[in-house]
Amino acid sequence: MSSIEQEIQSCLQILHSGGTILYPTDTIWGIGCDATNFIAVAKIYRLKQRMERKSMIILLDEAEKLNEYVSNVPEIAWDLLKHVDTPLTIIYHEALNLPENLVANDGSIAIRIVKNDFCRKLIHEFGKPIVSTSANISGSPAPLSFRYINREIVNGVDYVVDESLEVIHELRPSRIIKLEQNGEFRIIRN
Repeated sequence: MSSIEQEIQSCLQILHSGGTILYPTDTIWGIGCDATNFIAVAKIYRLKQRMERKSMIILLDEAEKLNEYVSNVPEIAWDLLKHVDTPLTIIYHEALNLPENLVANDGSIAIRIVKNDFCRKLIHEFGKPIVSTSANISGSPAPLSFRYINREIVNGVDYVVDESLEVIHELRPSRIIKLEQNGEFRIIRN
Protein backbone atom coordinates (compact mmCIF):
# COMPACT_ATOMS: atom_id res chain seq x y z
CA MET A 1 0.00 0.00 0.00
CA SER A 2 1.45 3.39 -1.00
CA SER A 3 1.84 6.18 1.52
CA ILE A 4 -0.97 8.09 -0.21
CA GLU A 5 -3.27 5.08 0.10
CA GLN A 6 -2.31 4.67 3.77
CA GLU A 7 -3.12 8.33 4.43
CA ILE A 8 -6.47 8.00 2.64
CA GLN A 9 -7.37 4.95 4.75
CA SER A 10 -6.44 6.79 7.96
CA CYS A 11 -8.52 9.80 6.91
CA LEU A 12 -11.49 7.60 6.03
CA GLN A 13 -11.53 6.08 9.52
CA ILE A 14 -11.65 9.55 11.07
CA LEU A 15 -14.24 10.91 8.62
CA HIS A 16 -16.54 7.91 9.13
CA SER A 17 -16.33 8.37 12.90
CA GLY A 18 -17.34 12.06 12.71
CA GLY A 19 -13.82 13.37 13.30
CA THR A 20 -11.78 16.18 11.78
CA ILE A 21 -8.69 16.05 9.59
CA LEU A 22 -5.94 18.47 8.61
CA TYR A 23 -5.07 17.79 4.98
CA PRO A 24 -3.49 19.29 1.85
CA THR A 25 -6.11 20.43 -0.66
CA ASP A 26 -5.61 21.60 -4.23
CA THR A 27 -4.93 25.10 -2.88
CA ILE A 28 -3.79 25.38 0.75
CA TRP A 29 -3.94 23.14 3.83
CA GLY A 30 -7.49 22.68 5.04
CA ILE A 31 -9.44 21.44 8.01
CA GLY A 32 -12.01 18.93 6.91
CA CYS A 33 -14.78 16.62 8.02
CA ASP A 34 -17.83 14.83 6.66
CA ALA A 35 -19.79 17.70 5.09
CA THR A 36 -23.07 15.89 5.81
CA ASN A 37 -22.42 15.53 9.56
CA PHE A 38 -23.81 18.41 11.69
CA ILE A 39 -21.73 17.52 14.76
CA ALA A 40 -18.47 17.18 12.78
CA VAL A 41 -19.09 20.57 11.12
CA ALA A 42 -19.71 22.12 14.56
CA LYS A 43 -16.32 20.78 15.73
CA ILE A 44 -14.59 22.75 12.97
CA TYR A 45 -16.40 25.97 13.91
CA ARG A 46 -15.25 25.52 17.51
CA LEU A 47 -11.67 24.73 16.51
CA LYS A 48 -11.46 27.77 14.23
CA GLN A 49 -13.26 29.93 16.82
CA ARG A 50 -15.57 30.96 14.02
CA MET A 51 -19.22 31.94 14.13
CA GLU A 52 -21.51 29.21 12.90
CA ARG A 53 -23.28 30.00 9.65
CA LYS A 54 -20.23 31.85 8.31
CA SER A 55 -20.24 29.22 5.64
CA MET A 56 -17.37 27.00 4.63
CA ILE A 57 -16.47 25.38 1.32
CA ILE A 58 -17.20 21.76 0.52
CA LEU A 59 -15.18 19.67 -1.89
CA LEU A 60 -16.47 17.16 -4.42
CA ASP A 61 -14.46 14.78 -6.57
CA GLU A 62 -16.54 15.21 -9.73
CA ALA A 63 -18.94 17.78 -11.16
CA GLU A 64 -21.62 15.16 -11.82
CA LYS A 65 -22.27 15.01 -8.04
CA LEU A 66 -23.29 18.68 -7.87
CA ASN A 67 -26.96 17.78 -8.37
CA GLU A 68 -26.92 15.86 -5.07
CA TYR A 69 -26.06 19.03 -3.12
CA VAL A 70 -27.55 21.87 -5.18
CA SER A 71 -31.18 22.02 -6.31
CA ASN A 72 -30.41 23.74 -9.62
CA VAL A 73 -27.00 23.96 -11.28
CA PRO A 74 -27.18 26.77 -13.85
CA GLU A 75 -25.70 26.28 -17.32
CA ILE A 76 -23.08 28.96 -16.63
CA ALA A 77 -21.68 26.84 -13.80
CA TRP A 78 -21.16 23.87 -16.13
CA ASP A 79 -19.41 26.19 -18.62
CA LEU A 80 -17.14 27.65 -15.92
CA LEU A 81 -16.23 24.22 -14.60
CA LYS A 82 -15.41 22.99 -18.09
CA HIS A 83 -13.18 25.92 -19.05
CA VAL A 84 -11.39 26.99 -15.87
CA ASP A 85 -8.20 25.12 -15.12
CA THR A 86 -7.30 26.75 -11.78
CA PRO A 87 -9.04 25.93 -8.48
CA LEU A 88 -12.50 27.51 -8.62
CA THR A 89 -15.09 27.61 -5.85
CA ILE A 90 -18.63 28.42 -6.96
CA ILE A 91 -21.35 29.58 -4.60
CA TYR A 92 -24.66 27.96 -5.57
CA HIS A 93 -28.17 28.85 -4.43
CA GLU A 94 -30.43 26.31 -2.71
CA ALA A 95 -28.14 23.77 -1.06
CA LEU A 96 -29.46 20.23 -0.62
CA ASN A 97 -28.65 17.31 1.69
CA LEU A 98 -26.27 19.32 3.88
CA PRO A 99 -26.58 20.24 7.57
CA GLU A 100 -27.98 23.68 8.35
CA ASN A 101 -24.78 24.76 10.13
CA LEU A 102 -22.88 24.39 6.85
CA VAL A 103 -25.34 26.25 4.65
CA ALA A 104 -25.23 30.07 4.54
CA ASN A 105 -28.18 32.07 5.89
CA ASP A 106 -29.37 32.70 2.31
CA GLY A 107 -29.46 28.94 1.61
CA SER A 108 -26.32 28.94 -0.55
CA ILE A 109 -23.30 26.65 -0.44
CA ALA A 110 -19.75 27.05 -1.78
CA ILE A 111 -18.47 24.02 -3.69
CA ARG A 112 -15.15 23.27 -5.38
CA ILE A 113 -14.50 20.30 -7.64
CA VAL A 114 -10.97 19.22 -6.75
CA LYS A 115 -8.39 18.24 -9.30
CA ASN A 116 -5.49 16.94 -7.21
CA ASP A 117 -5.17 13.17 -6.79
CA PHE A 118 -5.13 12.96 -3.00
CA CYS A 119 -8.38 14.90 -2.50
CA ARG A 120 -10.16 13.26 -5.43
CA LYS A 121 -9.30 9.76 -4.21
CA LEU A 122 -10.21 10.59 -0.61
CA ILE A 123 -13.60 12.06 -1.54
CA HIS A 124 -14.32 9.29 -4.03
CA GLU A 125 -13.60 6.56 -1.47
CA PHE A 126 -15.53 8.42 1.24
CA GLY A 127 -18.53 8.79 -1.07
CA LYS A 128 -19.57 12.16 0.35
CA PRO A 129 -18.33 15.75 0.20
CA ILE A 130 -15.69 16.93 2.63
CA VAL A 131 -15.53 20.34 4.29
CA SER A 132 -12.55 22.47 3.33
CA THR A 133 -11.75 25.54 5.36
CA SER A 134 -8.37 27.17 5.77
CA ALA A 135 -6.23 25.77 8.58
CA ASN A 136 -6.24 28.87 10.75
CA ILE A 137 -8.01 30.46 13.70
CA SER A 138 -10.74 32.75 12.37
CA GLY A 139 -9.35 36.20 11.59
CA SER A 140 -5.73 35.00 11.25
CA PRO A 141 -4.04 34.73 7.84
CA ALA A 142 -4.46 31.44 6.00
CA PRO A 143 -1.16 29.49 6.21
CA LEU A 144 0.34 28.88 2.79
CA SER A 145 2.21 25.74 3.84
CA PHE A 146 2.14 23.22 6.66
CA ARG A 147 4.95 24.81 8.64
CA TYR A 148 2.86 27.97 9.17
CA ILE A 149 -0.17 26.22 10.65
CA ASN A 150 -0.95 27.25 14.22
CA ARG A 151 -0.16 24.47 16.75
CA GLU A 152 -3.65 24.91 18.22
CA ILE A 153 -5.08 23.78 14.88
CA VAL A 154 -2.62 20.88 14.48
CA ASN A 155 -3.35 19.66 18.00
CA GLY A 156 -7.09 20.28 17.72
CA VAL A 157 -7.90 17.97 14.81
CA ASP A 158 -8.33 14.22 15.10
CA TYR A 159 -5.87 13.36 12.32
CA VAL A 160 -3.06 15.19 10.52
CA VAL A 161 -2.09 13.98 7.04
CA ASP A 162 1.64 13.47 6.60
CA GLU A 163 3.08 16.84 5.65
CA SER A 164 5.30 15.20 3.02
CA LEU A 165 2.15 14.92 0.88
CA GLU A 166 2.12 18.70 0.51
CA VAL A 167 2.12 19.10 -3.26
CA ILE A 168 0.09 22.26 -3.40
CA HIS A 169 0.79 24.19 -6.57
CA GLU A 170 -1.31 27.30 -6.12
CA LEU A 171 -0.25 28.28 -2.58
CA ARG A 172 -3.29 30.52 -2.34
CA PRO A 173 -6.98 30.11 -1.67
CA SER A 174 -9.21 29.32 -4.63
CA ARG A 175 -10.99 31.92 -6.72
CA ILE A 176 -14.60 32.25 -5.50
CA ILE A 177 -17.49 33.09 -7.80
CA LYS A 178 -21.08 33.61 -6.68
CA LEU A 179 -23.84 32.72 -9.11
CA GLU A 180 -26.59 35.31 -9.25
CA GLN A 181 -30.29 34.56 -9.65
CA ASN A 182 -30.32 36.32 -13.04
CA GLY A 183 -27.90 33.77 -14.54
CA GLU A 184 -24.81 35.94 -14.20
CA PHE A 185 -21.98 35.68 -11.67
CA ARG A 186 -19.71 37.95 -9.68
CA ILE A 187 -16.21 37.37 -8.40
CA ILE A 188 -16.04 37.26 -4.59
CA ARG A 189 -12.32 36.41 -4.30
CA ASN A 190 -9.92 36.54 -7.22
